[in-house]
Amino acid sequence: SQDPELLLPRAFLALLALGFAPAGPGFSQHLQLPPAGLAAAAGGRRGLRRVPCRPEECPAPRGCLAGTVRDACDCCWECANLEGQICDLDNTNHFYGKCGEHLECRLDAGDLRHGEVPEPQCACLSHLALCGSDGKTYAQICRFLEVARAHPDANLTVAHEGPCESEPQITSPPYDTWNITGQDVIFGCEVFAYPMASIEWRKDGTEMLLPGDDPHISVQFRGGPQKYEVTGWLQIQGVRVTDEGTYRCFARNRVGEVVALASLTVFTPGKHHVLVPTL
Repeated sequence: SQDPELLLPRAFLALLALGFAPAGPGFSQHLQLPPAGLAAAAGGRRGLRRVPCRPEECPAPRGCLAGTVRDACDCCWECANLEGQICDLDNTNHFYGKCGEHLECRLDAGDLRHGEVPEPQCACLSHLALCGSDGKTYAQICRFLEVARAHPDANLTVAHEGPCESEPQITSPPYDTWNITGQDVIFGCEVFAYPMASIEWRKDGTEMLLPGDDPHISVQFRGGPQKYEVTGWLQIQGVRVTDEGTYRCFARNRVGEVVALASLTVFTPGKHHVLVPTL
């Protein structure tokens, strides 16, 4: 008699081998497969005829920024999943794919606390910053490898562990703003640097470092929001017409100094026609 397995398409046999067994009345009769044969096929690869692995017939994966991993049959190479991509938690399923080098598949416990359905994602095993031979700092080895694989001609290598020493970079500068007299104004300035940078605020036309002795002006600083970053704020309470002008955020370390500027325009009710947007 004819082998019932030969009546099934290859794609369907592959699904059965991975444990995806459709159910329903008349299903086995529709496929001309007896229940025992269906159970054997759905139970694992032992119920199927194993096709020999021919590596020479495997397509060559290209553009794999997270490296390569073996496919479900452990025969061909395929692109691995990048950091942040959904992945398969174990090797019993092969649906989303496997994580690449220096990555592991994890469930975010935070999703469970917020009542969300967690999705496993690839996460980097290291959180140590690296300095590349291009003089740039990479948050961890996984980001470094992505860039290195995206630009193979650059021959990028790791110069040393830890961030590169460089002049500060203002990642979020202060922005031009306006307000009416008596209201408050806040400028912010986020800076990345290694060694860590110090931040100073000055107003054009004056040499005095803010806040000086003016009680309605204050400055605050804190580390973050990211590693090797520092954020500074300049707050002007009860803004006056004399506060109008250009303010500068200076960031410096032993390697260098950068500056970003923003202007403040002050309107006086009754003297200026000001259209205040409403929500």
